[in-house]
Amino acid sequence: MALDFIKEAANIVVVGPNGVGKSTLAQNIAHQALIHGHTVLFTSAGQLLGDLSALDSDSALRRRLRHYARPQLLVIDEVGYLSYSNRHADLMFELVSRRYQSKSTLITTNRPFAEWREVFPNAACVVSLVDRLVHNAEIIAIEGESYRLKEAHDRAEQRAHQRRGAKL
Repeated sequence: MALDFIKEAANIVVVGPNGVGKSTLAQNIAHQALIHGHTVLFTSAGQLLGDLSALDSDSALRRRLRHYARPQLLVIDEVGYLSYSNRHADLMFELVSRRYQSKSTLITTNRPFAEWREVFPNAACVVSLVDRLVHNAEIIAIEGESYRLKEAHDRAEQRAHQRRGAKL
């Protein structure tokens, strides 16, 4: 697997509906990056933004931002599943800006960029955030149905078949 995007400080954005394997793909890329000697940090958007917004001093926030800006690959999973405040948007923008053109960021999202205003409502920096993410980025769009939903349907059919067989 080519990990040239890390050397080039390029980003990857994986976009697709729920249950199509975006997080698994991101985990596999992160694992390959680790195997090849790169530093990696994997976190969810909720965990990242909750962590940053909970800090009450500027010096603690600067240290924590450095922590998230340090790895060669930062994976932020599940952007778009929750809505965030303007402060969260500002923190995400600050982090992405610190990493811009110097380190790689991989984002998974269930929302197309046109809907990111719903993720970060009323935030003035959303256009600039998306602009920095997609510049020098590979956008991977995954289509399909949720494997979890398919497995649930398969299990339901199997149980119904077993119940029909037990009645005979």
